Amino acid sequence: MSVLYPLKFTPSYFEKIWGGQHVKTILNQDFGNLMNCGEAWLLSGLEGQNSIVSNGDFAGDELNDLIETFMGDLVGDEVFNKFGERFPLLIKVIDPLDNLSIQVHPDDELAQKIDLYNGKTEMWYVMHAEKGAKLVSGFNKEVTPEEFEKAITEKNIEGMLNYENVQTDDVFFIPARKIHALGAGCMVAEIQQTSDTSYRVYDWDRIDRFGMQRQLHIDEALATINFKKEDSGKVKYDKKIKNSTVNLVSCPYFTTNIINLDAKSALKKDYSELDSFVILMSVSGNFILSYEGGTELIKAGECILVPNIINKVDIITNEECKLLEVYIV
Repeated sequence: MSVLYPLKFTPSYFEKIWGGQHVKTILNQDFGNLMNCGEAWLLSGLEGQNSIVSNGDFAGDELNDLIETFMGDLVGDEVFNKFGERFPLLIKVIDPLDNLSIQVHPDDELAQKIDLYNGKTEMWYVMHAEKGAKLVSGFNKEVTPEEFEKAITEKNIEGMLNYENVQTDDVFFIPARKIHALGAGCMVAEIQQTSDTSYRVYDWDRIDRFGMQRQLHIDEALATINFKKEDSGKVKYDKKIKNSTVNLVSCPYFTTNIINLDAKSALKKDYSELDSFVILMSVSGNFILSYEGGTELIKAGECILVPNIINKVDIITNEECKLLEVYIV
């Protein structure tokens, strides 16, 4: 049997009614004959969208099949014991030319009541923001379900929503049950639980190419939304720290750090104390991952999965580079 090594995967591209062109124009990825690319799924264990390895001896194999074979050696013993053969995280690039729908996701408790595998807590790292870009994160005041339902009926919910101005390198944490929406011109890296369940509250009365409006999920959303006014979820961190690891988000579902590297630099990473896989995703610039046995080039908008059994790697850059480091503890 071949030994494990850092795994790259073939992205899956999805056209969306609100999708843009930045996956092609900024990240230089070819999404084929699609009119746009609203979402690029870089790493997924979701049923029907299981990522396919693109490098080395396991090229052509599905991610979850490798978890079945290698178990804790690939994902970590604790992770395998908790999640089994289903990879627990979904890594995306989302590129909106237009606003996404106002939406909400269930948490684990609600998901299990309706026979879903799990809920959906997520975070966004802003890879590129156009001038004036905004997003929705929560309410700007505490509202009741009755008030919100009335506002939906009257198409007047915008006055209740908390809008945040967005700049490149901003980070937002979006727990399950929090109402939210990405705005036009805000391309993000999304780290999330493995789930594709969203309840749309409002979709700007958009009409698709067939003259139809997209389905809304009002009853499900009203049963899911946390109506309390909470903080915006914007993460404060020191964007000037270089050549070191800076924590962005730590939650029960994932830990995400950022590493901002100078040109022509190298950073040694030791994961021997970590009982988890590690995902390294470039959000700006290219880097080389060096490990015992080889090297891999990771370009902006790509990621690589470092198996739990690999403890030491070097991250090497010839240009300035920013990357996200993701694992589960």
